[in-house]
Amino acid sequence: MVVLTMKTPLIASLFIAAGLLAGCSKPATAPATPAAAAAAAAAAGPRTINIQANDTMKYDVTRIEAAPGEELKVVLTNVGTQPKAVMGHNWILLKGGSDALAFVTAAINSKDTGYIPPALKDEIIAHIEQLGPKESGEVTFKAPMEPGEYQYFCSFPAHYQVGMKGVLVVK
Repeated sequence: MVVLTMKTPLIASLFIAAGLLAGCSKPATAPATPAAAAAAAAAAGPRTINIQANDTMKYDVTRIEAAPGEELKVVLTNVGTQPKAVMGHNWILLKGGSDALAFVTAAINSKDTGYIPPALKDEIIAHIEQLGPKESGEVTFKAPMEPGEYQYFCSFPAHYQVGMKGVLVVK
């Protein structure tokens, strides 16, 4: 025989409250430290940035923000219709402190190397080769560890000068 006392509802209430509190706590899979959170993000793969280039010599994405060391995948699509020989587009990301104008000036004489001057190739962090109409290319890389602004642009003759450029901001 079960005898109910005043203590029985109190004990039952405590068990219910404990169960509710346990259900509201953080899951055991939550990263315990920022390093663990970064490792979990790395395991998920690179973050994809889709950029379109067109016949008006513009990128549709002119600013990318990233954390130091973040893995990024840039996918460039030339949505234009002009032939590659007259309106090809590439994507070049330079190291900090590099002179983009000097790079594109030297690129004018580098048609055979995809408008990438061999003497300045060491200034590139990542790049996508020149694309013709309706072509896509991609590159995967890690953002620099040093916070700052890193220029990207198209090195096809005159494209940089009319504004086919952007910036990767690492912070």
